[in-house]
Amino acid sequence: MAAFRPQLEQLPEEFAVFPLGGALLLPGGRLPLNIFEPRYLAMVEDALGQGRYFGMVQPDKRLGQGENGPGLYRIGCLGRLSSFDETADGRYLITLTGVIRFTVVEEIEMQRGYRRVRAGLAGFAADLRPPPELGLPFARTTLLDALRRYFTSIGMQVNWDGLEQMPDDMLVTSLSMACPFTNEEKQALLEARDPAERARALLTLLEIGALDGGGNGDSEPRAS
Repeated sequence: MAAFRPQLEQLPEEFAVFPLGGALLLPGGRLPLNIFEPRYLAMVEDALGQGRYFGMVQPDKRLGQGENGPGLYRIGCLGRLSSFDETADGRYLITLTGVIRFTVVEEIEMQRGYRRVRAGLAGFAADLRPPPELGLPFARTTLLDALRRYFTSIGMQVNWDGLEQMPDDMLVTSLSMACPFTNEEKQALLEARDPAERARALLTLLEIGALDGGGNGDSEPRAS
């Protein structure tokens, strides 16, 4: 199936945001979420009727509580609901596929209990283009070797055959989203200028993590 690639002018500039620490969504990445809190159930229902878009953004620990909740990082990622299932107990199991990063211009009026923003997308228009075919800015084996050391240091089991078969761009995206980095490290990966810079940042985090056993990464994100 061809990747979903809308034009910039087809995307909303006002949309709901899901503030979830430790959850990283990148353009082209797929983030599974278990939705059970009433306000986020409402958010998903509204998104299904309005283009299926909402944004993921992390709370910023440096900022205090605001009128609508914790302060947010200025940069997040707009996603599109690409799969949806309702459980017998009323939860939604969804997959959100990353489309484009955004800058929060301002928060706007909440709707049915969930937060909404007005966002700037134009600065990240390159996210809508097909991934470059130039490959990684270093040998692929360098990344895989660092990854083996990192996963060994944290005692994490992985499907190596699956990883080795991934294209370079999806490998970097998937690892950036899945590895148990701190919230701040995940945000740095999100804000990387381009795929090459993200790949270099990922390699650095893997090498550092392999030395200190994974560091003090935050716990796995828990959707509401």
